[in-house]
Amino acid sequence: MTINKELNGTEMIIALSGRLDTTTAPELEKECKESLEGITNLIFDFENLEYISSAGLRVMLGAQKTMNNQGTMKVLHVNKVIMEIFDMTGFSDILTIE
Repeated sequence: MTINKELNGTEMIIALSGRLDTTTAPELEKECKESLEGITNLIFDFENLEYISSAGLRVMLGAQKTMNNQGTMKVLHVNKVIMEIFDMTGFSDILTIE
């Protein structure tokens, strides 16, 4: 998985490509913990993300909880496979998906 971060003031865009799974989720979790202080608008761009596992969902939930306290979070460009996972797990009710 590749993580590309773009910072615009208090807005951060995190673009992911590849697979967010047990192997790669700790890397994203570390990036979020180190980068979210002072961020009021967090955007995840999933345009090039192929798959998300339960470990990836846990990281997304953690990021959402952090952003609930300091701003907003949304997920863009979710493919059909990942949207099905979000629907089955109830994450489509928790996350703002555009």
